[in-house]
Amino acid sequence: MNMFKKTMLLGASCMTVVAISAPQEGSATPVFARQTSQSCAACHFQRFPLLNAYGRTFKAKGYTQVGKQGTIDDTNLSTPVILNAGLITKFRYQKTNGTADTALNAGEFQVPDEAFISLGGKVANNIGFQAEINVGGTASLTGFKVPFVFPTSKDFSFLAIPFFTDAQGPAFGFELLNTGALRFSRAFEHRAETSAQQYLATDGKTTGLSLVAYHKHGYVSYTPYIRDDASTFSSGRYLSYIRGVVTPEKVGDWDLAAGFQIWTGNSKTGLDAAPVTKHADVWSLDAQAQGKVADLPLGIYATYGSAAKSTATVANDYNTSLVDSKNAFTVATELGVIPSKLSVGIGYRAANKGTSNSDVENSVTLGANYQIAKNMVFQVNHSFYSGDLTTDAAGDQKTTVMLYSAF
Repeated sequence: MNMFKKTMLLGASCMTVVAISAPQEGSATPVFARQTSQSCAACHFQRFPLLNAYGRTFKAKGYTQVGKQGTIDDTNLSTPVILNAGLITKFRYQKTNGTADTALNAGEFQVPDEAFISLGGKVANNIGFQAEINVGGTASLTGFKVPFVFPTSKDFSFLAIPFFTDAQGPAFGFELLNTGALRFSRAFEHRAETSAQQYLATDGKTTGLSLVAYHKHGYVSYTPYIRDDASTFSSGRYLSYIRGVVTPEKVGDWDLAAGFQIWTGNSKTGLDAAPVTKHADVWSLDAQAQGKVADLPLGIYATYGSAAKSTATVANDYNTSLVDSKNAFTVATELGVIPSKLSVGIGYRAANKGTSNSDVENSVTLGANYQIAKNMVFQVNHSFYSGDLTTDAAGDQKTTVMLYSAF
């Protein structure tokens, strides 16, 4: 190891030791905590960004709940006096153990891996918004949505949510579970190793409109959407995303949820002279349980998903293989060994890529999270890979060390 690498690793280690040995009183998660005047623990299970039942309700009401923060009120107007903002950052170090001369095999500092300004909150009595502006590279709007909420009773409402995202996929419009159904909402940083939906790459640049029927015991949504860049698209020429979730009453200390997802249809975007067509054929099932074992918080997240194979005439945008479907099953758990401070977890994936009869991609992932503050987490993931597609060149292990902050 050369002197530069030794110096960088020593510096990172010293910073980590100082941070962990000197925990501070955590301020609340930004944006919505500032609006509601509540700690991030009110909405999140174990840690940010995992939602609990209260957090699901807040999101389903379109980010419109306010606390001590004053509002400007008039006819058809009720908006916070301050535009709430936050800075989200990920500083990562990743290393794989392969023999090929690549950056990851040598060890790669990704500083920042992500950095964006988050804006959001109440616009009017039943209208909210969320926006993300990248500051880690070229400044750009990376995510935006405006939930319009139409309540019909205390427990039932309809939502219409136009949105755009550069990476989150059609689930960005409306998603409440922590299974990786939405790329951002998951327990492990190694997302493809611990979520079937993420293994199937159901994320990506997306524009759409989520139409949601929500009840405190579940919801169904339909989202017409387009993938990737498209300056124009015609009515009836979009893909469809369908989501259903049940969230029954608690069983003892356990908050339970389960659901399905379907990506289907055909889209046609671009100019008529040079159209871009896409086809979707994917489905998934997921479930989660959040509760306590011996007064220690425990989260369990299970997923299964399948992307159909392409044909010679119709290519599935989520699986280009002509041989077989792409499938994955995952289960992941996280236990708070020191509640609200230290958690450990393990995830398992059994998957096949659909490219041949020898295409198994299995993995086991270990994880640990230390909350330096309520809005700052030090996270370590380590994955072991096995199966037909594991090679010496790419390696059979990957380590990620990350400082995740939300100010």
